[in-house]
Amino acid sequence: MYAIVEIAGQQFKVEEGKNIFVHRLEVEDGKKIDFDQVLLIEDEGKITIGEPTIKDAVVEGKVIDKVRGDKVIIFKKKRKKGYRIKNGHRQNFTRVEIISINGKTSPKKQTVKKEAVVAAEEPVKEKKTDVKKPAAKTTAVKEKKVAAKKPAEKKPAAKSAAPKKSTQGKA
Repeated sequence: MYAIVEIAGQQFKVEEGKNIFVHRLEVEDGKKIDFDQVLLIEDEGKITIGEPTIKDAVVEGKVIDKVRGDKVIIFKKKRKKGYRIKNGHRQNFTRVEIISINGKTSPKKQTVKKEAVVAAEEPVKEKKTDVKKPAAKTTAVKEKKVAAKKPAEKKPAAKSAAPKKSTQGKA
């Protein structure tokens, strides 16, 4: 079961038991908070869509703590002009744990256990099939004959070319 909720101008997909980080809310740590801007609820394949919100739908959350996000660096530059500005920013967030959707807590663990018990109680029927297995083919192992390599023939050594003496200029 999940819901799409609008919190502080942003839409979040929330599930029961999950933690979400929203922009700083003015609520003390440990307090419960209700979000009534529920846009969509999905429950076991059944989807309810609001126009624009669902009436009487509430998502309950509990504020855990206030934290700061990672630092974001803003760097501006105009080339050949000597204009450079470097700024940093850390966003403030509130961590909220979702307690229930639509004001009702659904025991997910109990439904899973019931399904597991029902599946265990059903006897498993084994199917017997009379399928003949194909006879195993006997293949003779063919040995590859590797030709013996002949040693490379030696090439005759190249004659060294001695520089010829020039006869010009001498008579």
